[in-house]
Amino acid sequence: MSGTLSLLEVNASDMLTPKVGISRCLLGAEVRYDGTGAKASMPHSKLAGLFNYADVCPEVAIGMSVPREPIRVIRDLDVVRVVGAVEGTQDYTPALSQQAKEFIDDNRDLSGFIFMHNSPSCGTRNVKVYPTDGGPAVRNGQGVFAATVAQLWPALPCEDGGRLFEDALRENFVTRVFAFAEWQKVAPDLSAKAFIAFHSRYKYLLMAHSTPAYKEAGRLLSDLRGSDLHSDLEEIGATYIEILMRGLQNIATRGGHANVLAHIQGYLKKHLSRTARQELAGLIDAYRKGEQPLLAPVALLKHHFREHPNEYVEMQAYLEPRR
Repeated sequence: MSGTLSLLEVNASDMLTPKVGISRCLLGAEVRYDGTGAKASMPHSKLAGLFNYADVCPEVAIGMSVPREPIRVIRDLDVVRVVGAVEGTQDYTPALSQQAKEFIDDNRDLSGFIFMHNSPSCGTRNVKVYPTDGGPAVRNGQGVFAATVAQLWPALPCEDGGRLFEDALRENFVTRVFAFAEWQKVAPDLSAKAFIAFHSRYKYLLMAHSTPAYKEAGRLLSDLRGSDLHSDLEEIGATYIEILMRGLQNIATRGGHANVLAHIQGYLKKHLSRTARQELAGLIDAYRKGEQPLLAPVALLKHHFREHPNEYVEMQAYLEPRR
């Protein structure tokens, strides 16, 4: 296992159930331009029971019919628009962008969003962009609905449904969604104490994914003690959650995991014999070299912490995705 300790393996009864936005066609609704659905474009069985979905088809929401003329993303100099693929006269950009704003306003409790890949409205990356001079399309665009969501809510975890077939990307998205959902529980009545407790829980998880983001978050929170006003905490919190989500978006490497495991091992140094310390360090190093799965050193760490409980380690999101 190369990713973070998987929320996919945690008993569903132990977890909150985040609300996640989703392109309606990914649920099987036959709302695409040709009257089909796209349920096969997302690994539903791998995500079963994890989320509550809030679905939307941006094209239908702005009044387009099913079936309908397909749309495409075009670029004229630096201006990107979404137009009809056949006639090319109707500009749907303002309506799709406004629909994204309205959907976000109506669903401020979202903890993530799964979009239809390659869609001129919903694709988050590599969407075909057609130049107006008649040249070949280039896959370097975004759908206007998805782009607007990302612009309005940069911290919100977003992913294309097709990418969720890859184990590492799926686990990464799930990890980000649950971290964001937990932040949403803390943020409305944010206090310095609650802020520090949240960061303390997620610091090692962030370190595994991104050392620069870990350091950036630490610097931001170093000034927290002098920020007693709720407005100050809100501003710092908005910056913090963007740092956390940006950092967690990186796929954790073996080196990142091994670094965190070594830090956590340090809490046992006064309790283990020299032989036990060497065994644990050797297992961490074997994982770093690719000779053992991540669960091997983690299982041994958990064994030792059952014998020698540590409150700070016990609350870490890195070892326990859900308390």
